Amino acid sequence: MSAPAVRYLLQTRAGFERDAWQEVEPWLLERGVETRLAELVEQGGFLLVDAADSQPALNWSTLAFTRQLCRVVADVELGERDRLTPLLAALRSRGTPFGSVWLEVPDTNDGKSLSGFTRKFQPLLEEGLTAAGLLDAGSRRRLHVYFPHKGRAILGVSQGDEAAPWPMGILRLRMPAEAPSRSTLKLAEAFEVFLGRDGQRDRLKEGMTAVDLGAAPGGWTWQLIRRGIKTYAIDNGPMKGACDGHPLVKHLRADGFRYRPQHPVDWLVCDMVEQPARVSDLIAAWFVGGLTRQAIFNLKLPMKKRALALRDALDRIGDALDAAEIRHTVAVKQLYHDREEVTVYLARVGGKTRGKRG
Repeated sequence: MSAPAVRYLLQTRAGFERDAWQEVEPWLLERGVETRLAELVEQGGFLLVDAADSQPALNWSTLAFTRQLCRVVADVELGERDRLTPLLAALRSRGTPFGSVWLEVPDTNDGKSLSGFTRKFQPLLEEGLTAAGLLDAGSRRRLHVYFPHKGRAILGVSQGDEAAPWPMGILRLRMPAEAPSRSTLKLAEAFEVFLGRDGQRDRLKEGMTAVDLGAAPGGWTWQLIRRGIKTYAIDNGPMKGACDGHPLVKHLRADGFRYRPQHPVDWLVCDMVEQPARVSDLIAAWFVGGLTRQAIFNLKLPMKKRALALRDALDRIGDALDAAEIRHTVAVKQLYHDREEVTVYLARVGGKTRGKRG
């Protein structure tokens, strides 16, 4: 490759940099775009990817292991005393103003140590950008200033929905006091990421029904019942806290892989610790059997070849639903509250044509 048409900055969970590259590289190559890995530091929380063509463009919503992305416009070395001047100099050459500016750091211990610096530096940078005519609230362009460390700033640009709507791609949520376990934050984040506020209002309605496979102690069930959704909690273990004896919870002590409802439900959710292939086959069976129209589930990925295991699991679901002529859509993300796993949203959209990922 000669000079790349675009360089992307991808932010990830620390330790998943290689997985992000193993996902991005085939995505671009399959679309005829030559690519190369420009920089990757293991456990560094980010990578730089060069692409020979700016179209089709990467989008954070279609990349499971990428939390945040932007197109790099400058990579600036910074001194100890004056960090503002070289940043403004690099940005003046771009000319076009930005509507907002985000200061971002790696989601690592070293990155977190920079939080005090970025809080103090943000108003200084915004003041400098305003004075230089580079900050205009009417612009849709967002400036990302990413600090791998204090001596370096990677400047990037995003626009519209190509990047995550939260700095660093992290949606921070408070732990509800009533929820039985911290796993509740996974489903809360999944609803926000995959459905958005409008989607939650339309697809999570009071009076709906749901099945929660592997429900105990009730973290995911709690997210459903708080929205007025009657939930069949399937687990041989006990439900706890607000989910124990709640009128909207029907706790059935059964094997999550064998249980099937007597009637179709609106939602299936599943956070069971099992091989991803087995979970994907289970979810596919529910859709092929007409038992649900929407599902959110976690896939626990092996330490090695995570991207390959994820692709295999999604292919198993896609092949099964395509064979049954079930039109569907699927979205995948390693959420902030996930660990060695990803969260998948799968929905039947009606008709009998092939599904798509997006």
